[in-house]
Amino acid sequence: MSKHKTIDSNQIIYKTEELLESSDNRYKMTIQVAHRAKRRKYEDIDIVEDPLIKPIIRAILEMVDETTQSEIIGD
Repeated sequence: MSKHKTIDSNQIIYKTEELLESSDNRYKMTIQVAHRAKRRKYEDIDIVEDPLIKPIIRAILEMVDETTQSEIIGD
């Protein structure tokens, strides 16, 4: 049985807009997402969770979850 989770592109767009709207500075948030995705790409090189979900998408979804859980996103 496959454990692959499909993510709808509309959901990704909605989550991205939600993340950017919650930020005071859209540029800074974009840079934070890019840094997290880059870090995750190289940290998870040995761990293959789901090759269908790109690091940038995973970073966006994680950061949206953090903001909705009232956690502070650090630099």
